[in-house]
Amino acid sequence: MKLFSKAISIATIFGGILFAGSLLGQDPHFAQFYSAPIQTNPAMTGVHSGRYRIALNYRDQWSSVVDEPFRTYAASFDIRSRIGKGDFVAFGFNALHDRAGASPYLRTQAYLSASYMKQLSGNRYRTNDQFLIGGLQVGMGQHALDFSKLWFSNQFNPGTVAVDFNAPNGELYGTNSKVSSDMYLDFNAGLLYYALFDDDASFYIGGSAHHLNGPQISFLDNSTQNLYMKLLAQVGGQIPFSDELSLLPAVIGMFQGPSFSTIFGGNFRYSNNDWRELAIRAGVWGQVSRQEDTTGGDYGLPSVIISTVLEVERFNIGFSYDVNAGYLNRPTDGRGAYEISFIYVHPAERREKVNCPKF
Repeated sequence: MKLFSKAISIATIFGGILFAGSLLGQDPHFAQFYSAPIQTNPAMTGVHSGRYRIALNYRDQWSSVVDEPFRTYAASFDIRSRIGKGDFVAFGFNALHDRAGASPYLRTQAYLSASYMKQLSGNRYRTNDQFLIGGLQVGMGQHALDFSKLWFSNQFNPGTVAVDFNAPNGELYGTNSKVSSDMYLDFNAGLLYYALFDDDASFYIGGSAHHLNGPQISFLDNSTQNLYMKLLAQVGGQIPFSDELSLLPAVIGMFQGPSFSTIFGGNFRYSNNDWRELAIRAGVWGQVSRQEDTTGGDYGLPSVIISTVLEVERFNIGFSYDVNAGYLNRPTDGRGAYEISFIYVHPAERREKVNCPKF
């Protein structure tokens, strides 16, 4: 009975995921999108105060209720150089690997990034800077699936109430087939504008388009399945309350085929305001996603995200936890996902320094 109850709970979870569109073509994404800059928008390549930046991200989802959780890994590197009087050019590399479920369904992507940062006002001696940045990415990707770890209705034996993994599955692939899509070429592009009004006051707005060429990801040679283009919009900034305390609000919206998801909220930031700056951030975020149903779809709040970030000089270390809400709350007891992020920014020489907002 306990096993049956657990099976029903897991079926409810993944049924909800399917109807929400998460497995209908939506890219993996991080709740701490502000700590995965190049994954979010190619135009954020080079948008940092140092010479170069390294960012690492890890997300673990459903580990509290299934044996094979969804895990996403990402890494990026970007470096910036001055060009002309006040403009900059930046280059970067980023990679992502996503492993979903017991099959497992694997997604791997790697990109080269480039951006041009056009200074609209200000200079390195003042904080009232304005920049307009355009970014491009070109890369390769591949999707893979192991059919040998899946079972289908043809393999279910009602007499024994069990799955016979040796029985024919009735699918185009056999029971021991590992398949993958062909390697595909992929293009992304983005824009970002930001303005600094003071050391702790800023505003930014941007957007990006991913999979501009609609790459083919079908596992079948005689079938066509294109990866949906993803459109992303972002807006945020920093609002100071005192020399030590400020708020970093942000909103990000992602549209991809029938899927839609937005994350909104903010982190409070407290700093010792010293030359060796030590700061801590803490905040709450909400996620709203489209949930498909027989009436054509509705919108719900699948999770509330609690986040914290520790800033120690050149390092940012972040942790967040998704508390499941809505239709996912009961089968999971609210246990969703956790993320860990790490960012290192290497200091720039005075001539190469750029004043950037805090994300």
